[in-house]
Amino acid sequence: MGQEFSCIFRQIFSLILLTCALAPNVQAADGRPAASFFESFDRLDPNFWYISDGWTNGDHQNCIWSAGMIKIADGFASLMLAKDTVDQEALLCAEIQTKQRYGFGTYEARIKTATGSGLNSAFFSYIGPADHEEHDEIDFEVLGNNSAAVQVNQYVKAKGGNEKLVSLAGPADEEFNHFAFTWEPSRLRFFVNGLLVHEVTDTLRIPTAGQKIFFSLWATDTLTGWMGPFAYKGPTIMQVDWVSYTAAGERCLFAASLTCDGAITVSAPAKPQENL
Repeated sequence: MGQEFSCIFRQIFSLILLTCALAPNVQAADGRPAASFFESFDRLDPNFWYISDGWTNGDHQNCIWSAGMIKIADGFASLMLAKDTVDQEALLCAEIQTKQRYGFGTYEARIKTATGSGLNSAFFSYIGPADHEEHDEIDFEVLGNNSAAVQVNQYVKAKGGNEKLVSLAGPADEEFNHFAFTWEPSRLRFFVNGLLVHEVTDTLRIPTAGQKIFFSLWATDTLTGWMGPFAYKGPTIMQVDWVSYTAAGERCLFAASLTCDGAITVSAPAKPQENL
């Protein structure tokens, strides 16, 4: 009986190990960043992605996050903004975020933005008070009142003011663009379609806290000086083809990655960072 129980126990233990091996790489209990990944959006894994649903980020946002505004089809994640079919006075919008936090490395996504003044189509990393951390953030934002440009920015301990507007070859709501940033302890670089468009080397202006990865589409009635006046003209969509994170010291996770070019590398930190 004892030998039979031992055999059964070993089988159960092996199954547990296999299950853990197949599970997504989640943030370790000590707060260390999760591992590299490539997401092609063939599906939206609920163990990996969190969908914002049922609230707004503040009075500046005139739409409500809704899980119903997320659609996964044909290898794209579509983030939509549209009137609620039940309550025509309510405007719904979309946001997804990773459940894991990520540290130094290369962040990339291929995106086509939504159309319309007053809209913000964003790809960014963020951590803040909701996760009991200070506000650190690294941004790509395309504003619907000027879709032929992307704004890059970063926040360190809730301090921003680092905005830079970068012109694009054409409207971002008509063509996909490859947005990427490489984040190191002493350097932050922003790339658009493989070209370096902005670099930060002042370490006081470089975030240090591990962050989650976000995509969001939202609108405003109040931030008109920045995003333009909003007038609803029907549903609009932001599409994400893929997203990836390549940890510092690794390279070429997929063929289109910037890290496949030996000239674009992110060195691993010399020693572990306590707050990553």
